[in-house]
Amino acid sequence: MSNRNQKHQFQHLETKAIHAGRVGDPSFGSLATPIHQTSTFVFDNVQQGANRFAGEEGGFIYSRLGNPTVMELEQRMAALENTEAAAAFGSGMGAVSATLLANLKKGDHLVASAALYGCSFALINHKFAELGIEASFVDITNSAEIEAAINENTKLIFFETPINPNLVCADLNEISRIAKQHQLLTVIDNTFMSPVLQQPSDYGMDLIIHSATKYLNGHGDVVAGICCGSAEQIEHIKMTTLKDMGAVMSPNDAWLISRGLKTLSVRVERHCDNAEKVAGYLDQHASVKAVYYPGLKHHPANHLVGNQMKRAGGVIAFEVDGAFEDAVRFMNQLKMCHIAVSLGDAETLIQHPASMTHSPYTPEERAAAGISESLIRISVGLEHVDDIIGDLEQALQALRIKAA
Repeated sequence: MSNRNQKHQFQHLETKAIHAGRVGDPSFGSLATPIHQTSTFVFDNVQQGANRFAGEEGGFIYSRLGNPTVMELEQRMAALENTEAAAAFGSGMGAVSATLLANLKKGDHLVASAALYGCSFALINHKFAELGIEASFVDITNSAEIEAAINENTKLIFFETPINPNLVCADLNEISRIAKQHQLLTVIDNTFMSPVLQQPSDYGMDLIIHSATKYLNGHGDVVAGICCGSAEQIEHIKMTTLKDMGAVMSPNDAWLISRGLKTLSVRVERHCDNAEKVAGYLDQHASVKAVYYPGLKHHPANHLVGNQMKRAGGVIAFEVDGAFEDAVRFMNQLKMCHIAVSLGDAETLIQHPASMTHSPYTPEERAAAGISESLIRISVGLEHVDDIIGDLEQALQALRIKAA
């Protein structure tokens, strides 16, 4: 492995996203790191194999335990999140489940935000309950409610910010204060922001998760996850739940994400530019009841933008002025914006949380989490913003005509 590009060599994130953690190609000198598409690695002799299995010698053994292409991505992500190390997973939920299960056991308790990605909620509320792991779901913006949920067997706080799908934002300094006071681990899903807009380790967060499917890759052709943290914490995850449960990332996916990272900063800036204009348009529209976007002055977390969050991101939630069927009618009228889950792609994607990503919630649980039946989530893409707004306008106009 080349040691020319250590993560501390580069000061700026834009440079780290291109150069940090580079493995390189000592055999032929190719600019692009090769895809090491191999399941196993050859030892020079039995002793070398034994030494590697015993941890007495560096080197690769088997791609479930480590791979050069995957390692480059891990080192680059650690540099971007200002952490010591990172672990790559086969999906975002692989990262969530492995990270949480590596730090929880039967009889333990965690505090989680009431609104979460639907599968994260299902994992904690349903599967963890079967495993004897207790959870309390709280308003993550309410310090008193968080404090009241902590008890003797609480081990960690898990949350997203901004929260999927209603864009509620948590104050990382406040969460860190509470966690340190009670000696709790903090685990944050940073998918909506990416390290370009928010670096939670700077605010005391211990473990930072991403669905690498989203902004990190950015092109809608990979399913993957990342967890960043201290070398000790990441090694613990790698040697337990990642190794033994096996939610590993393929070398080809790691290569695609590393390639995507090279344009991450440029893409995120365009996503933000477009989202700010779309949010402003929706906020003034007569057929839109409410818009949830941290970049708007009336959003409760607007004060975090420019501080904790460099910008407000590329995802907007809004409610049409109507009921469930009105939200569905509006979405079915769209011509360019794709009805699809996920986010962070070049294409503008729009989805209906109550019937799609957050269907694992009961109606009562969605109401408690602030997810209404008419809520729509839009991941603003890289198209010209006038074309995005034009498509939204014709769909909203059709909604108004039918309502008249």
